[in-house]
Amino acid sequence: MKQKYRLFTGPDDSAFCKRVSDALEEGYVLHGSPAITFHPEKGVAYVAQALVWPEDQPVQVRPVGPLESKVCGCGK
Repeated sequence: MKQKYRLFTGPDDSAFCKRVSDALEEGYVLHGSPAITFHPEKGVAYVAQALVWPEDQPVQVRPVGPLESKVCGCGK
Protein backbone atom coordinates (compact mmCIF):
# COMPACT_ATOMS: atom_id res chain seq x y z
CA MET A 1 0.00 0.00 0.00
CA LYS A 2 1.26 3.46 -0.90
CA GLN A 3 1.83 6.11 1.72
CA LYS A 4 -1.10 8.54 1.61
CA TYR A 5 1.08 11.60 2.21
CA ARG A 6 4.67 12.42 1.33
CA LEU A 7 6.65 15.61 1.91
CA PHE A 8 9.68 16.15 -0.27
CA THR A 9 12.30 18.64 0.93
CA GLY A 10 15.76 19.60 -0.22
CA PRO A 11 17.88 22.04 -2.16
CA ASP A 12 16.17 23.58 -5.19
CA ASP A 13 18.02 21.55 -7.82
CA SER A 14 17.38 19.07 -10.59
CA ALA A 15 17.59 16.12 -8.16
CA PHE A 16 14.69 17.55 -6.13
CA CYS A 17 12.63 18.10 -9.29
CA LYS A 18 13.34 14.52 -10.41
CA ARG A 19 12.19 13.08 -7.07
CA VAL A 20 8.91 14.99 -7.27
CA SER A 21 8.48 14.10 -10.96
CA ASP A 22 9.08 10.42 -10.23
CA ALA A 23 6.39 10.48 -7.51
CA LEU A 24 3.96 12.15 -9.92
CA GLU A 25 4.66 9.41 -12.48
CA GLU A 26 3.86 6.81 -9.77
CA GLY A 27 0.41 8.38 -9.41
CA TYR A 28 0.84 10.85 -6.56
CA VAL A 29 -0.75 14.29 -6.97
CA LEU A 30 0.48 17.66 -5.75
CA HIS A 31 -1.03 18.83 -2.48
CA GLY A 32 -0.94 22.57 -1.94
CA SER A 33 1.69 25.00 -3.12
CA PRO A 34 5.43 24.49 -2.83
CA ALA A 35 7.35 26.35 -0.14
CA ILE A 36 10.79 27.91 -0.56
CA THR A 37 13.30 29.52 1.76
CA PHE A 38 16.85 30.75 1.28
CA HIS A 39 19.94 30.13 3.40
CA PRO A 40 22.05 33.29 2.89
CA GLU A 41 25.32 31.93 4.33
CA LYS A 42 25.23 28.87 2.08
CA GLY A 43 23.62 30.69 -0.85
CA VAL A 44 21.17 27.82 -1.30
CA ALA A 45 17.40 27.84 -1.79
CA TYR A 46 15.53 25.00 -0.07
CA VAL A 47 12.13 23.83 -1.26
CA ALA A 48 9.32 21.61 0.00
CA GLN A 49 6.39 20.02 -1.83
CA ALA A 50 3.66 17.82 -0.39
CA LEU A 51 2.14 15.02 -2.47
CA VAL A 52 -0.80 12.75 -1.70
CA TRP A 53 -1.97 9.41 -3.03
CA PRO A 54 -5.38 9.96 -4.68
CA GLU A 55 -8.43 8.45 -3.03
CA ASP A 56 -11.93 7.92 -4.42
CA GLN A 57 -12.85 11.33 -3.03
CA PRO A 58 -10.90 14.45 -3.97
CA VAL A 59 -8.39 15.78 -1.47
CA GLN A 60 -9.52 18.96 0.27
CA VAL A 61 -6.81 21.62 0.05
CA ARG A 62 -6.97 24.28 2.75
CA PRO A 63 -5.38 27.52 1.57
CA VAL A 64 -2.98 29.21 3.94
CA GLY A 65 -1.59 32.71 4.05
CA PRO A 66 1.83 33.70 2.74
CA LEU A 67 4.80 32.11 4.44
CA GLU A 68 7.19 34.23 6.42
CA SER A 69 10.85 33.36 6.16
CA LYS A 70 12.77 33.77 9.40
CA VAL A 71 16.04 32.99 7.57
CA CYS A 72 16.20 35.76 5.00
CA GLY A 73 13.64 38.22 6.31
CA CYS A 74 11.64 38.06 3.06
CA GLY A 75 8.33 38.00 4.96
CA LYS A 76 8.80 41.55 6.29
